[in-house]
Amino acid sequence: MRSDGSALNLRRWWRSAGFAWAGLAFAFRTQANFRIELVCAALAGLAALWLNVPGAPVLLACALVLALELMNTAVEAVVDLVSPDVHPLAKVAKDASAAAVLLACLGALLVAGVTLLPALLARLGL
Repeated sequence: MRSDGSALNLRRWWRSAGFAWAGLAFAFRTQANFRIELVCAALAGLAALWLNVPGAPVLLACALVLALELMNTAVEAVVDLVSPDVHPLAKVAKDASAAAVLLACLGALLVAGVTLLPALLARLGL
């Protein structure tokens, strides 16, 4: 890996941040699930505000889902690059990456159920 000097170099940091934004933009443009998860994260954050519950667990769960979706996108791109033909190990890599996203989504739903649901039921008088 090439290093352009100190990790504290502001120019280097901005350049790295630009690559990260390019990755986010790519995922947003090409991955329908990423867009759906982004909308769900925004709704969950707004619900936490509206219900006046701690936002940290909700936002961290959403960040985990989005980060794993980005990793899934990266794994799929690399697998497609190195294995353009159908291969059983390529399927394993893609399936395992997708499973990580699925588990994070289930965990986020659990966090929502524990954090948001009681406050929502109380607000609705149920």
